[in-house]
Amino acid sequence: MSLTSIAAPRRGRPAQRKRARKPSTTKRKQHIAAYLLVAPFVVIFITMLVVPLAYAGYLSFFQTRLVGGTSFVGVDNFVSVFADPNFLAGLGRVAWFLVVQVPIMLGVALFFALALDSGRVRGSKALRLLIFIPYAVPSVVATLMWGYLYGPDFGPIAQVFHALGLSAPQLLSQDNALGSIMNIVTWEYIGYNMIVMYAALRSVPTELYEAAEIDGAGAVRIAWSIKVPAIRPALLLTIIFSIIGSFQLFNEPSLLHNIAPDAINSSYTPNYYAYNVAFVNQNTNYAAAIAFVLGFVIMVISYVVQLSTRKREAL
Repeated sequence: MSLTSIAAPRRGRPAQRKRARKPSTTKRKQHIAAYLLVAPFVVIFITMLVVPLAYAGYLSFFQTRLVGGTSFVGVDNFVSVFADPNFLAGLGRVAWFLVVQVPIMLGVALFFALALDSGRVRGSKALRLLIFIPYAVPSVVATLMWGYLYGPDFGPIAQVFHALGLSAPQLLSQDNALGSIMNIVTWEYIGYNMIVMYAALRSVPTELYEAAEIDGAGAVRIAWSIKVPAIRPALLLTIIFSIIGSFQLFNEPSLLHNIAPDAINSSYTPNYYAYNVAFVNQNTNYAAAIAFVLGFVIMVISYVVQLSTRKREAL
């Protein structure tokens, strides 16, 4: 065998090495491009969420006094929150709101979603749009509109009762204010929850309905035994969002407070209370502790709901 034949394979090795390096270079470029695309979101997420949370957590461990200045107090602010009657009253009020309003809102939304999915409703597209329109109205505008309707002196409801010679109901009294807020929130979010449930229903295979109809199942039976179990993930999503939204009530009590200050005070809901403590009383340390305690309560309730749902599915 000649020397040239022996040396020939060695000349091809650098070319093979270059070819082997090309895929790794391409992957590296793809990784760099992916990181560059994700970088704006990461920067905004850290700047707008992580940093404020960290700073609020830092503030919650301090107290600022007129005499003595700012001092580290550990968990004293959190202990004070759990013993604060204003916070506990607002938390109980929101819990009652959650127990009453959320089932009604989700029940009506589910009814509309099932009715539209059945295909027996005429003008379903227009009806779906009409139900969804209230969600497109900003909550501030919706609250102002309903506050005008609730007005005891100038509202249309009161004017109708006065025209009939009857005493107008005090919809923004201490006994009825929470129910009035429930009505506003229900009117706002039925359309949103209906769209979520309706989209989930459209993804259910129609073969299941056809098989059930062959077995003699009616529309109600199909809806309860097939459609509702099939959209449990969507229902759980709406429940979790409703829990979070209930504990974050702010626009409704803050705007209606101007109309009915005797019925809706500055601590009507925990979120509204934290705002007033921070920006009216200028006690940002205690307000930060309230915010963290409220977030912890929301997390616990959401986890309990998810855990109970998993247990039911396991059974």
